Parts: sequence; C-alpha cells; structure tokens
Amino acid sequence: MASIRPDDFTFLQQMLKTRSGLVVTPDKAYLLESRLTPIARSFGHTDLSALVTQLRGGRDERLAKAVVDAMTTNESSFFRDGRPFEQFRAHVLPSLVKARSGQRALRVWSAACSSGQEAYSIAMCLLENKAAWNGFQINILGTDLSTEILDRARDGKFSQFEVQRGLPIQMLVKYFEQAGDRWQVRRDIRSMVQWREFNLLDSLTALGSFDIVFCRNVLIYFDQSTKRRVLEAIARQMPEDGYLFLGGAETVLGITDRFQPVDGLRGIYQLAMGKGARPAAGPRSGRTAAPAAAAPSSAASVGGRPLAQAGAPGGRPLGGTGPAGSTSAGGRFGKAATTGTGAQPAASGLSRPSGTGALSRYANLKTKR
Repeated sequence: MASIRPDDFTFLQQMLKTRSGLVVTPDKAYLLESRLTPIARSFGHTDLSALVTQLRGGRDERLAKAVVDAMTTNESSFFRDGRPFEQFRAHVLPSLVKARSGQRALRVWSAACSSGQEAYSIAMCLLENKAAWNGFQINILGTDLSTEILDRARDGKFSQFEVQRGLPIQMLVKYFEQAGDRWQVRRDIRSMVQWREFNLLDSLTALGSFDIVFCRNVLIYFDQSTKRRVLEAIARQMPEDGYLFLGGAETVLGITDRFQPVDGLRGIYQLAMGKGARPAAGPRSGRTAAPAAAAPSSAASVGGRPLAQAGAPGGRPLGGTGPAGSTSAGGRFGKAATTGTGAQPAASGLSRPSGTGALSRYANLKTKR
C-alpha cells in the first residue's frame, strides 16, 4: 500500500486523540501504516485512504473501534517493577485495613488493565497476606478499552512465556492450573476480579469510588491536558485517605494539585489536603470478593518470600519503545509503554526462573504435575 497521505494522517491522529487520548506524533506515521493496513484489508479496502473515507462517514462504529484497538499493543507481565506491590503489602493495605475497621470493605481499581496480569497480581498478593485483611470484603475491578483484551483477561489463560515473566515459580504452582500448553489462573482467583469495558476519557462516576487505584504508566502517552483531566477525574472518585499508584516515569507535579506524593513511597500519591477530597467512609459499589478466612501465615511475603522487586504488570504501548526507563502496568490508551521486551530480572530471594533455563524448568513442572 502507498504511504499515508498527510490529510489522512491528520484525521486519524485527531480521531485517536479524541477517542482514546492517544497522541500519535508525525514520526509514528509508519505505525499507522503498518497496523492499519491489515484492518483496511479486513474491511475490504485496498488502501488506507479508502479506510479513512469510510471513517469520515462516521457511520461504522465497528471500524472505528478496530482502528483504535489496532493502535495499541498488549504488553503486560506479573508483578512488574516489584516495589509497588511490596508497598501495597507493607504500607497501603495495613493502613487502609486499620482505617476501615468499621466498614470492613475496600475497592481496588486496575485502570487500563490489558490482559489482566496487574489485577491478578493484586489478587495473589492479597491471598498471600490473608491475615492482614481477615473479615474484609475486597473488590478488584479491571477496566480496559478493548473488549477483546478483556475477554483474554477474564479467561485468565497465559502462555509459558507470559507466566515466566515476573511470576515466582511457587505462585505459578499455587495459583495456576495446566490448560493444554497454557497456564490458567485458578477459578477462585478469577472470581476475585470483575472486568469492565471502560474508556478513561469517559465519566468515572458510574464506576463508584475506590480506595486504591493502580494507574501505572497510563499517563505517559497522554498530553498534558489529558493527563490533568484523567488525574482530576480519578481524584473525584477517591476518599481522602485513598492511594493512587503511578508509574516510575510519571508524576502529578506540574499537572494537578489534587494529589501529593506519599513520603517514602515513590510513585504513590494521596489527595492533597483541602482539595475537595471525598470522606474516607462512604458507600461502595461493585461486587466484592468473599471475606478472607483467618490465615496463620505471615502477611510479610508473597510465595513465602519477600515480594520486593518481584515486578508489576506492563502496558499497551503505541510502539515498541517508550520514554527511556519507562515501565508500565498493562492497559489501554494508555497503560502504555515498556522499553525492552525481555523478561524481568529475577528478584533477590525469589525462586523464579529466568533466561533459557526458565523454559526447561517450567517444562519440567508441566511433566511432573
């Protein structure tokens, strides 16, 4: 197919920005060509100009959704970056459990969740620390723009390569079951998470309020005004003592004054005092997981070992690379970029396979189970 025409590029650029917040710069025109050419052919068009002509008519929502979906890439892994989950376990969860001792309910949102690794990582972290929230109702909601990727998340099946990225081998054995040549999250873990199609540019009111929001590496592919819009919308859905998790390359500074950093917890924010925060106690919406049964095990670990550096789910980048050093937590427009495609380095103290030996160790597991 011929190169994309400048006016067609401008139309697609504006459409993607309006529908998803995704910013496509002129140097990414080649991505439009490579990713939308198969879409054009599947809809019976011989070139991108014909596809754009159909889009300009504004009457084919199916095509518009296919275009938006094609411009993101699913890139996610379990426990990516590690530290956010250690902070969740060691600081955030105990703080909110203490604050909600009367209400005994918490809601967690994995925004732009992609294929679900982040939400399932949160669920496994909770189960590894059941004693910390005994008797509580905890609801985890994963949202994404793509119904197709949500179907994958809901199904909870992952390839051998996907489970070797960030997932300690003890947790693979404990929380997954063999499903042919794939690994499926156990049914009881899957039942802890709700999934919902949702665009971060839409009103968040229908989602209800959240005590904890994981919106990691979603903002790095938005322009400044869209970042502010999303952050301030999230702020309106959080209580005054709620926690917001952002990616390591993200900040609220210079964008909004609704959030302030939590001392000693890098990448975690709370509502700034006096900025119209919701009361800490209030109604919650959404299905909740069953209360945790009492557990004798310590709440200080995942898989019996420290969780620090176990790694957190990735994102949905526009291209193969993002800002230097950026990582992400799975999602859609964007829980965007992660630089590099290799498996995360093994954490100190975690018995997790890595490199070429990982495949053989997982293969051995498959034959022995």
